[in-house]
Amino acid sequence: MLTDTIFEDDRWQEAGLDRLAEPGAVAALLHLGLSPEGYEIAVLGCDDARIAALNGDFRDKPQATNVLSWPAEDLAADTDGGTPFAPEPEEGEDAHHLGDIALAYETCAQEAADRGIPMEQHVTHLIVHGVLHLLGYDHMRDLDATLMERLEVEILGNLGLPDPYGEDGAPEGA
Repeated sequence: MLTDTIFEDDRWQEAGLDRLAEPGAVAALLHLGLSPEGYEIAVLGCDDARIAALNGDFRDKPQATNVLSWPAEDLAADTDGGTPFAPEPEEGEDAHHLGDIALAYETCAQEAADRGIPMEQHVTHLIVHGVLHLLGYDHMRDLDATLMERLEVEILGNLGLPDPYGEDGAPEGA
């Protein structure tokens, strides 16, 4: 399996985070021409308090957010709108750890409710968003944001999900 899901908040088990994380992550890698068998990603299902602490520790923003990601290596492109460097899969039995993703239950549930979309749809989008961050994509520069958003829309479309940017803009986490 590509994803290893860790449940700090039991509501994520009920929401099926593990069954949402795997296909979202696999779809992102396949869309970029990467074989999921060579990689691994840790996914943490936590609450707003935990993600606020993580956000404070790692981004100096001590408030809750929907998703955070920690790439294992910097794969970012040098130029705005450029394609990030591709990670190398590990040889043998060990998979290449791409990094970690954390999602906050209350924030994700509230955002889905506010947008009138199923929680599963929103969480899948945030998983894809987080995986793209692990692969060096970002939305800090304009052309990078355009590229990342286009990829998210394509990947979600391949999963049969609608364009998440139709009205509400980009996910706030990183």
